[in-house]
Amino acid sequence: MKNIICGILFLFAIISIKAQEILPQREARFITRFPFKQFSGGVMVLQAKIGNIPDTLNFILDTGSGGISLDSATCTEFNIPTKPTDTTITGIGGIKKVSFVFDHDLLLPGLSVRHLNFHVNNYEVLTSVYGEKVDGIIGYSFFRRFIVKIDFDSSMIEIFAPGKMPYPDGGTILHPAFTNLPIQWLEVKDRKRLGYNFYFDTGAGLCLLLSEQFAKDSAILLSKRKPVLTQAEGMAGRLQMRLTLIKEVKIGPYRFKQVPVYLYKDDFNVTSYPFTGGLLGNDLLRRFNMIINYPNREIHLLPNKHFNDDFDYAYTGLGLYYVDGKIVVEDVIPNSPADKAHFKVNDEIISVNKNFSNNLQAYKQILQRPYETIHIVIRRNGELKDLTINTLSIR
Repeated sequence: MKNIICGILFLFAIISIKAQEILPQREARFITRFPFKQFSGGVMVLQAKIGNIPDTLNFILDTGSGGISLDSATCTEFNIPTKPTDTTITGIGGIKKVSFVFDHDLLLPGLSVRHLNFHVNNYEVLTSVYGEKVDGIIGYSFFRRFIVKIDFDSSMIEIFAPGKMPYPDGGTILHPAFTNLPIQWLEVKDRKRLGYNFYFDTGAGLCLLLSEQFAKDSAILLSKRKPVLTQAEGMAGRLQMRLTLIKEVKIGPYRFKQVPVYLYKDDFNVTSYPFTGGLLGNDLLRRFNMIINYPNREIHLLPNKHFNDDFDYAYTGLGLYYVDGKIVVEDVIPNSPADKAHFKVNDEIISVNKNFSNNLQAYKQILQRPYETIHIVIRRNGELKDLTINTLSIR
């Protein structure tokens, strides 16, 4: 009798599972549409408000963030109360304990996201890197609730409530491993070809980053590669990485040749090696219109008009940052083109190739041209000087 009952229960369980499998999924529901802008490296910035604060704030849209955050200076400016916690966050540059802003609302155009807990971090470095105030980063706490459609052709974002999503023809659907961060299998090739996990990171303004340990253990890079030192920025401040090329990166069916790659000495194992080898950044991902669908655990990629854009191969060794309304030199790599052009730390940039806009993004774009002779007017100790830098290429 016991066996009969067990059999009936087992049959009932199978019927229940079958019934659940054929239940139709409701259609994804459109909620809102609004514009975004890009910083250098394809980093996406959108505007939103917090709670009752009337000012509009700048947020980076970042699949590489495991939560949602506010800048500590923004909290101070608007008297947003913070509470110390024992929670630590790990990012490029270090591990740190963070405070939180609890139970606040994120107000996007046409959408209110209620009861979010923001961790608080210092984004002074990001503000100085991009030349515009960075008030926070929108990550997993937002993405897990919605389907996010990003169109780089029109610089527009559309938000949908979870459901069955019709994807456009001509693209491909990725099925990353989803923790708080999506992890995508890529094929990379240089000295040899291999497949490995990489974080899918829209908040990283680069093409590809490899941990130095992964590069060493896998012996992926050609022995002839001679990486150059360059500046980078992380959670704990500025740091140096090495920059070189890799022959090919393949994501889904799409191949990219001669891709710039950063090599990162990952002392805090931010990249979770050996589970992942590094991260795929938005200077490559911006070449697709994307539908990021955390609820269904998939990402759709469709090549856009930027798909065949040139990569940035230029090398200057010059670190420019926006500080107190001025663009200043804060890094000069020894023996780099910047060093040979006699730049010094604390030089103030007045113009680049007769561009007097004081726009850091515009200056960086001019300096992205390899094998160019670029004239830069600086102010040093109260005097104007005209320096000439000859950019090199990492190719």
